Amino acid sequence: MEAPSIGGVRVRQGDGQIVRLSRGSSLTDLAEKIGVDAASLVQVLFHLGEMVNATQSVSDDTLEVLGAELNYKIEVVSPEDEDRELLESFDIEFGEDLGDEEDLEARPPVVTVMGHVDHGKTKLLDALRNTNVVAGEHGGITQAIGAYQIATEVDGNLRKITFIDTPGHEAFTAMRARGAKSTDIAVLVVAADDGVMPQTIEALNHAKAADVPIVVAINKMDKEAADPVKVRGQLTEFGLVPEEYGGDTMFVEVSATSRTGLAELEEAIILTADASLDLRANPEMPAQGVAIEGHLDKGRGPVATVLVHRGTLRTGDSIVAGSAYGRVRALINDQGDTVDFAPPSMPVQVLGLTSVPGAGDNFLVVDDDRMARQIAEKREARQRAAMLAKTTRRKTLDQLFEQLAKGEAQELHLILKGDSAGAVEALEDALLQIDVGEEVSLRVIDRGVGAITETNVTLAAASDAVIIGFNVRAQGKATQLADAEGVDVRYYSVIYAAIDEVEAALKGLLKPIYEEKVLGQAEIREIFRSSKFGIISGCMVLNGILRRNAKARLIRDGVVVAETSIASLRREKDDATEVREGFECGTTLSHFSDVKIGDIIETFEMVEKPRD
Repeated sequence: MEAPSIGGVRVRQGDGQIVRLSRGSSLTDLAEKIGVDAASLVQVLFHLGEMVNATQSVSDDTLEVLGAELNYKIEVVSPEDEDRELLESFDIEFGEDLGDEEDLEARPPVVTVMGHVDHGKTKLLDALRNTNVVAGEHGGITQAIGAYQIATEVDGNLRKITFIDTPGHEAFTAMRARGAKSTDIAVLVVAADDGVMPQTIEALNHAKAADVPIVVAINKMDKEAADPVKVRGQLTEFGLVPEEYGGDTMFVEVSATSRTGLAELEEAIILTADASLDLRANPEMPAQGVAIEGHLDKGRGPVATVLVHRGTLRTGDSIVAGSAYGRVRALINDQGDTVDFAPPSMPVQVLGLTSVPGAGDNFLVVDDDRMARQIAEKREARQRAAMLAKTTRRKTLDQLFEQLAKGEAQELHLILKGDSAGAVEALEDALLQIDVGEEVSLRVIDRGVGAITETNVTLAAASDAVIIGFNVRAQGKATQLADAEGVDVRYYSVIYAAIDEVEAALKGLLKPIYEEKVLGQAEIREIFRSSKFGIISGCMVLNGILRRNAKARLIRDGVVVAETSIASLRREKDDATEVREGFECGTTLSHFSDVKIGDIIETFEMVEKPRD
């Protein structure tokens, strides 16, 4: 059936059938699915007021609007579903234990430590594993995810627990959410002297959304102001009712500083796991799991911290993690020792990948390197298309004409480099949420893990971009090249410092807002004609001042007759810069002489208005 003509373009319409497209698809992809010419879809969108070429990644909204226009129901496939379909095409079942019931063995619980910033999460982990992670952090804030495994004795049995430490700063919401999704139990750390704070509630919501049991650790019990009863009461309001109040949530009072209550916390975690969860996995199947973090090591290359969910990861396995792939060259546990294999629930660092995987990317062991490369390449292509759709600025015809009329809108380009994938992602998310109005915008044109390279500087020079280095520095000749090209490179070690400076830079791009300030008014009481000066208005200044060269408007019977300026101003026989209220003066107006007795000359100036 032919569609009604849309701006003269006729495209065969559907009858409401569903068309599945991956995020970031182009008009060419849609045209292939519905059997029409991509050029006709470009024309249809043009007449709908949007300019897109056939091979450009298109946003979800645009695809849905176009589908509705042509009577198709467009379903944009989520990244998770798309990845599942990709793996199914390789006959890989991800996220399921393969084998029979007798193949399953007990595994340690994976515990995420969550809570508000500075409530002592990392110090609590330090106390549990008897190490000191805090000393190496900037500003006392954890800015990467760490994973550690400890052993504890419960009821005479040695039990292992895997801990994931998530950052507490508000910019790391995405990382905290990911931590909750890859965990069995959430430990909510609340400072006894501080109580429930905004990020405590946020962490609690993440844990509830992930549907995991929660154990509350009331920390800083050594402080004089400690009030555990208050904390219990506050959390009860949010649905966490302590066992002693008749609920089912275990509350443990601890102190990371004085190392009290640690054994009770470990026991509470094990008891919660045994009571609420069936923690078993098949250790004999090919390993599957999640990349918790990734960074680029100068000596070892790409390093990924992975958590094995099922199966056993071994040295020599062909592995694909997100869009990275390779053969496992070495496995390093949380103590820094090299191990030959990693069973379920064990966190290890993996060496041997071709690139740094993103934080939260799933990993799996496949049959050979060729399959790993094919899966990684398809994932990378899909991610690139999705990223293009996300960063492509939609430009309607109206917007185009507006911008042509008033000059191109200001846009700040950024290149982000950080020490870990999670930090770069969190920084990008935080920066893209900055909103200072429609006049200026921010666009991240490239991001990556590792030192700032000459390639980054070259791209920044070509794109007029600013490079932000988060816990990384420029390497090699990149610094000299940046100086030569005039590229602005900024270094940060605390995320909110970067956010504040970028926001200030965006506000600096805003065109100033001016408002009118009236200087004064004068009434024309006499008119003189001069062969030298032309028409001279004899005026009495009624209020304010009349200033030479000031902007002016001539008002007759309450109606503005002309917009002009004060060309000359004389007081008696002398030139004057300004004449104040109550004095008489003579004045001429620029390029305007049609004045009458009784007209009002109003002078004003445009003053820059500070933004909120």
